[in-house]
Amino acid sequence: MRHLVIAGAIAALAAVSAGPAQGQPAPTAGSSLGNVTLPRPVLANGQALPAGTYQVRLSGDAPTPAVGQSPEGSRYVEFLRGDQVLGRELATVISAAEVDQIAKGRRVPPGSARVDLLRDADYLRVWINSGGTHFIIHMPPA
Repeated sequence: MRHLVIAGAIAALAAVSAGPAQGQPAPTAGSSLGNVTLPRPVLANGQALPAGTYQVRLSGDAPTPAVGQSPEGSRYVEFLRGDQVLGRELATVISAAEVDQIAKGRRVPPGSARVDLLRDADYLRVWINSGGTHFIIHMPPA
């Protein structure tokens, strides 16, 4: 439950503005955001996603924004192996301008991704920086 509260707080902060960095094109539906290696099985959108390496791409689907939330504040991402989508999950989208207000500690450099096991292994955070736009995905263990 804690990860939902944290993700909600990040989404609320991101709602102010979730545009791309100055001079950087925003990732579009179908764009590859990068590759990540999940060290353990997790739940993605309620379904089991096995440990392993995945390509993450931006889905064309977007959730209905909450009142006061930017339409770009949350997007679905897909986890692929080859051409097969094995899972999808909601990502909080944070612009380069906002990441300094939200993130504490080390950040993910542009064109990179980081996977962290957080809160006594209560959930896995995938953080991808694609062209200055940050995608943060929280998934509980399977």
